[in-house]
Amino acid sequence: MSFTPPPVFTTRPTLEGHFGMAASTHWLATAASQAVLERGGNAFDAAVAGAFLLHVVEPHLNGPGGDMTGIFATAEDPSRPQVMMGQGPAPAAATIEHYRSEGLDMVPGAGALAAAVPGAVDSWLGLLEHHGTWELAEVLEFAIDYADNGHPILARAAGTIAKVSELFTEHWPSSAAQWMPEGSPPAAGDLVFNRPYAEVLRRLIAAGEGEGTRAERIRAARQEWKSGFVAQAIAEFVTTAHRHSTGGDHAGVMTVEDISGFEAGFEEPVTIDFRGYSIAKIGAWGQGPALLQTLKILEGFDDERLDPSTEIGAHTIIEALKLAMADRDAYYGDADVDLDWLLSDDYAATRRELITEAASPEFRPGADRTGAAPVFATPLAPEGADKEALSRAGIGEPTVQKNGVNNGDTCHLDVVDRWGNMISATPSGGWLQSSPTVPELGFGLGTRLQMMWLDEAAPSALRPGRRPRTTLTPTLISKDGQPVIALGSPGGDQQEQWQLLLILRLLVGGFRAQEAIDAPALHTTSLAGSFWPRAWVPGGAVVEDRLGEDVINGLISRGHVVTRAGEWELGRLSCVTRDPETGRLSAGANPRGAQGYAAGR
Repeated sequence: MSFTPPPVFTTRPTLEGHFGMAASTHWLATAASQAVLERGGNAFDAAVAGAFLLHVVEPHLNGPGGDMTGIFATAEDPSRPQVMMGQGPAPAAATIEHYRSEGLDMVPGAGALAAAVPGAVDSWLGLLEHHGTWELAEVLEFAIDYADNGHPILARAAGTIAKVSELFTEHWPSSAAQWMPEGSPPAAGDLVFNRPYAEVLRRLIAAGEGEGTRAERIRAARQEWKSGFVAQAIAEFVTTAHRHSTGGDHAGVMTVEDISGFEAGFEEPVTIDFRGYSIAKIGAWGQGPALLQTLKILEGFDDERLDPSTEIGAHTIIEALKLAMADRDAYYGDADVDLDWLLSDDYAATRRELITEAASPEFRPGADRTGAAPVFATPLAPEGADKEALSRAGIGEPTVQKNGVNNGDTCHLDVVDRWGNMISATPSGGWLQSSPTVPELGFGLGTRLQMMWLDEAAPSALRPGRRPRTTLTPTLISKDGQPVIALGSPGGDQQEQWQLLLILRLLVGGFRAQEAIDAPALHTTSLAGSFWPRAWVPGGAVVEDRLGEDVINGLISRGHVVTRAGEWELGRLSCVTRDPETGRLSAGANPRGAQGYAAGR
């Protein structure tokens, strides 16, 4: 093995068994998913149960008004991975002209103007309808229980509410009523409830009563969500102007027609081969292919340059990521993206040649197949903006700021069952700090439109009906036509970067799941931030101190602008694995933040 050996100490064991495994960013969601497996449900039943519970127990990281992407393979058709497309588009009235008429030069980071059509719930229900086996009432039992009877609020969730408490009190009274019912933010460990959301779930179940088949009952719930009381409550609520992250008051533009016109579905993934494995991601309407581009660049190097724990490996990985992310910003969007070229061997070779022994501070997207370079201005935060204050306000999804503090993020879960069904999914958006709470629903809208530009020339320009270039991007890895690893991470622009480290350590370094997750992490900030206020740090690299003084000083000497994040701050990874020949399963989950867990047997 040419990699630095895995750590002798791991925070917990890599779980092993043959019955079923679940891993997520919250122990209760993991427990619910595993409970479904134990009661005879399949991986998709389990994932849906865990996902709806995440709405309740991680409300600062995801919500029903948000979005999600997933990728899965079924035991019946293992060689054909599928993407769960739960990313809603921009509403019909979300035009560049309208936003500019409101005095905006960027899509805000919070408030209803930042909201894409909610896609998460319809996507999860679609998965249950087509690939699950349980009734809707059975999978929602866990979420209803904790919404009704309360759960001890996480320290970071309580901290998020405290950060935005002034906004809630002064401008979002419905959010104050939901999250600060006693007039002040809850303390970590206090029981919190979301009874309006529990009632929403009951009404969705009731919508299907009397229908003939399980699928018809679920379909009725989907229609109730999209055109019934939920859609009507959202559309009516956002007509009232409210405070946005820009400091101004605006009304939203979401309508019942926008919500009812969206249908979550399934898509073919984008795949490449890497070291004998097939890596599957969502398409270039999201950032998924950036990971594939990075792997294509790196596959031309010797193994020693793929080790994130060494100076030369960390440097090479960071430089490859910068190149792939520059292409992401210059080319990706919900349009016709030439992935055949961007993922070709010839193109990867031209990009690989740009990596030298020194760090580059430049924004360097590549030329297209005609040799033309894209026209794209490197974005910066607004002149004079207090980026730290904006981050403290809970705006966007910056996982780490200068002091290493976690401010906003996403959720993730992975499940594999004894039959070989496997899924990785990343729900996000609809955070409690995203938009005012709709009182009768118990949740607000998401903020995914902030990833679109008020610039017609941009590949991800704001256009009605187009999907924002989401950062949500789980991964499924197959070998010889069989799924073997499902993995992912929260983290916005860091999602692909942290997943890359895990993939390299698993596939090249030979690490076991928990060893790879526990190993020191890093990422680059030398990219166009996907979240308002679109910060950019030329040459920036963020590292965990555990990478070691020699490696960190070596990166600095190469010209990287290094930020030390602390010992255990970067990465929110989890994964499940399956050996198709033996049926042996394993799982690992992120120990950072003391809330991610895996379970299984």
